[in-house]
Amino acid sequence: MFNKILVANRGEIALRIIRACRELGIKTVAVYSKADKDSLPVRFADEAVCIGDSVSSSSYLNIPSIISAAEITDVDAIHPGYGFLAENTHFAEICESCQIKFIGPTPENIKTMGNKSLARENAEKIGIPVIPGSKIIKDKNDALEVVKKTGYPVIVKAAGGGGGKGMRVAHNEVSLVNSLTTAQAEAEANFNNPDVYIEKYIQKPRHIEFQILADNYGNVIHLGERDCTIQRRHQKLIEEAPSLKIDKSLRQKMGRLAVRCAKNIDYRGAGTVEFLLDEDNNYYFMEMNTRIQVEHPITELVTGIDLIKEQIKIAAGEKLAYQQKDIEIKGWAIECRINAEDWRNDFSPSPGKIELWLAPGGRGVRLDTAAYAGFLISPYYDSMIAKLITYGKTREEAILIMRRALDEFVVEPIKTTIPLHREIFASEAFWEGKFHTQIIEELLEEKTG
Repeated sequence: MFNKILVANRGEIALRIIRACRELGIKTVAVYSKADKDSLPVRFADEAVCIGDSVSSSSYLNIPSIISAAEITDVDAIHPGYGFLAENTHFAEICESCQIKFIGPTPENIKTMGNKSLARENAEKIGIPVIPGSKIIKDKNDALEVVKKTGYPVIVKAAGGGGGKGMRVAHNEVSLVNSLTTAQAEAEANFNNPDVYIEKYIQKPRHIEFQILADNYGNVIHLGERDCTIQRRHQKLIEEAPSLKIDKSLRQKMGRLAVRCAKNIDYRGAGTVEFLLDEDNNYYFMEMNTRIQVEHPITELVTGIDLIKEQIKIAAGEKLAYQQKDIEIKGWAIECRINAEDWRNDFSPSPGKIELWLAPGGRGVRLDTAAYAGFLISPYYDSMIAKLITYGKTREEAILIMRRALDEFVVEPIKTTIPLHREIFASEAFWEGKFHTQIIEELLEEKTG
């Protein structure tokens, strides 16, 4: 097992990794930007190293600074968390060349699945259904040829993308041209890769993802599904496990495909295979995320397996302690992403100092956060400040606990999405499980209407 791990991230995921390491008896090194000098990861890690200015490009995306910090503190491994450098092939290769273990998949895994277009091709080759679409689109004429086969609407997607960036829906030729230009620009700005591809746009689907774990000895299992359907502009807001739309038979079919997808590329570590499920329960491969997901806690609660610890154990060369037959889904878990945003004002960011922080608690409540009273929410990073997770024996119980927890949660004076979550959990559509990926837009239209 590792002696010391550097956590190349910030906020709640950095704190989550530090806690897992402490329980495993592993020392930790936090890296931080000048904006995060008073953060909880800095406080709770065994060591901390400042790696640059507040902007991400000078700190959390600064590979030379992070590697220097790792070498100075003599760590065995680096855990990238999610976001930032977690799916950066170059970073994984540099870690490897410096003989520092990258806690994640191989550089080859990241490269193969990090390009969404190539990932589609790989899935199609091994018999996984994919949404009708294209390879990399070069120009307007290329795009129009694809649409002749698929028909409208279509979605233009960044090949190297994620997090809802570089994605645009087109319903006609004019919007297709605009979507192509905008998506390419966003892709270049966010991922340093302007490549985009086109898929047939499936209207009102469910977004279903399967968590997988794979060791270095060819053993691969899945830990069931998460329903990530409730999102805004392709950014997830609420996730739950399991999904109301997935029965035991469908779980087995989709789970086997997720495992096949991982085995096909000799995958290592934790990963997520994502699908779209249409109204007739036809499923289509979307992409594979080669990292831990923001929403991993709900899988932990329904399976009893600590995914961060499993990542670390796999990277240290241990065999999986579980077989597929050992995995059992028990109860129901729901996660709300609490963002520092004014949802009534087009979700504009709400940075600033938290003066009052009253966190919910009690049976069935888990709060993953690095925020606290006096914490300064920086304008430099993602607006998510907490993940509120509830667990119950049934979906109804998990919902009722969540509603109670949301009522207890007080964050002032900044604006947050807590009131929006209350609205969602009070809606008949959510209670009955009759929702799709456009449900937030419909709810907002109804409220402002």
